Amino acid sequence: MRQAFEAWAARDGHIVRRREDKPEEYLVYETQRRWLIWQAALAHGQKAAAEAPQKAAQADGQPQKMLADEAAVRNRVLNEVLDAFSELDDNAGIEGIVKVIQGLKKKSRAATEEKV
Repeated sequence: MRQAFEAWAARDGHIVRRREDKPEEYLVYETQRRWLIWQAALAHGQKAAAEAPQKAAQADGQPQKMLADEAAVRNRVLNEVLDAFSELDDNAGIEGIVKVIQGLKKKSRAATEEKV
């Protein structure tokens, strides 16, 4: 997962060097911020994908429909994450990102409990 992020970030022009004292963190604040957002989006997407009906067991004649369903889930998740982070203040820092991630988790839990 980190390699995919770093490849994407490097293509986007971000510095992907990590701190020597804390190798799990990036040297540049903006790269660290994007890494946290990336992780939140993936975690949120995994939960949404698990909630979507599993089409893998269907006949081989419907791969296009399965791809369309997966794309719809990905788009919905991406829009939810982007909406959540668009409300974030530029001065919020890492604490603001953590609050947004916690809000997404609460929203996901509430949706899961509502379905049960």
